[in-house]
Amino acid sequence: MSKKPQIIIHSNEGYHNTISDQDNLKKNAYQDLSTICIVPTRGQIPAKVVQAWMALMSPMNQKFVRMFAVGLEVGAAYSETIENIIDHPELSQFKYILTLEEDNVPPPDGLIRLYENMNKYDVIGGLYWTKGIDGKPMCYGKHDVFPVNFVPFMPEPDTVTRCNGLGMGFTLFKTEIFKNKKLKKPFFQTVQRYTPGVGVEGYTQDLKFFENAGKLGYKFACDSRVKVGHYDYENDTMW
Repeated sequence: MSKKPQIIIHSNEGYHNTISDQDNLKKNAYQDLSTICIVPTRGQIPAKVVQAWMALMSPMNQKFVRMFAVGLEVGAAYSETIENIIDHPELSQFKYILTLEEDNVPPPDGLIRLYENMNKYDVIGGLYWTKGIDGKPMCYGKHDVFPVNFVPFMPEPDTVTRCNGLGMGFTLFKTEIFKNKKLKKPFFQTVQRYTPGVGVEGYTQDLKFFENAGKLGYKFACDSRVKVGHYDYENDTMW
């Protein structure tokens, strides 16, 4: 039996994002907010996700470019695309890189809000959750807890909370980070290995980057005002 047609007009904030937001947007038009948006994809993106992307505001009179990396493993997609950007005479001059994944649904003002605190941090991500009723916030490691860890935690509501790592579903990076010769390459690499005498090491591509960049003194934060849905296409559920 075929599914009934849907008219998509409802909220896409996601199951876990129920925090109200009454703040006014700050104006950033006078700053250089040139941004390249990288989207790793398997090649097909759900309509509900695309609709939200079409509503995403970018700053007026600023450069905003989208680049799609199709069919690559996610770590390779990010690493290879960013390598191409920093080697390009024009693209390398863009101030920011925004990562956006094919099942993440940001609010229309999400990017505008991320810009607001980029003078204080090097990377800021919106708040989204792993899929499922027991989903975890993709905000990892309280920065003032030692030893350094990447344990998921709930950031403070309606504010910007410093952390040790983030997911990459809707995350804004300063391009200059990737020009640092001390930052290990590939920038993003999924790691799952056992070393005798050391033990098991396992990282998704995002947290491996944040571990390496954190050691160089870069600062990261989660903006819980930017409530990002995580879409489960098979079950038509926004987490």
